[in-house]
Amino acid sequence: MALTLLDVAHWSTWAVCAVIKVPQLAAVLQAASARGLSVSSLLLELAGLIVFLRYQIYYGYPLQTYLEYPIIIAQDVILLLCILHFYGKTKRALFFAVIFLGGWYMLTLRKWIIDMAMNLCTFVSAASKLVQLWCLWQTKDSGEVSALTWSMSAYTCATRIFTTLVTTNDLAVLIRFITMLILNIWVTATILYYRKTKKTD
Repeated sequence: MALTLLDVAHWSTWAVCAVIKVPQLAAVLQAASARGLSVSSLLLELAGLIVFLRYQIYYGYPLQTYLEYPIIIAQDVILLLCILHFYGKTKRALFFAVIFLGGWYMLTLRKWIIDMAMNLCTFVSAASKLVQLWCLWQTKDSGEVSALTWSMSAYTCATRIFTTLVTTNDLAVLIRFITMLILNIWVTATILYYRKTKKTD
């Protein structure tokens, strides 16, 4: 059976997402530091991912259009625990877990809640990228932030624009992926800019 372009997009997205946070985790663990990483950005990203995953499941979209999200969420949780550890705030993890689990349940209490959450999800996910950009601009140092992780995120957004157009054609989902693609490219460029600036100093 020949692979179609859609199959290649799905498989490549899953492959990239299986290791998407590994470069970031490796950088943090190797440096024993979370310098340059924003906890707020990661929390917003997790919120956006959870809402998006719940929306896809709620509306019965094909599994192949969101299979990577549980994997990314698990990697983000591990990254969050590492960052909290290096910032000396590990005790906050339980609080965040309760909030996210409660949110997971509450999202589907009513149809209007999940629909509104999905519409806000793009803003929340965009805010996560903007908070990371702000952190980079404030410190003028990319620190331990992984350009590879952010560029992989840009790639997966690009493939998901294509897969969404071909499978569900959901406008809210398309707007989210286009917005995230632009912001992921912006964060990647900012990381590379500050890394280059640091090397020339």
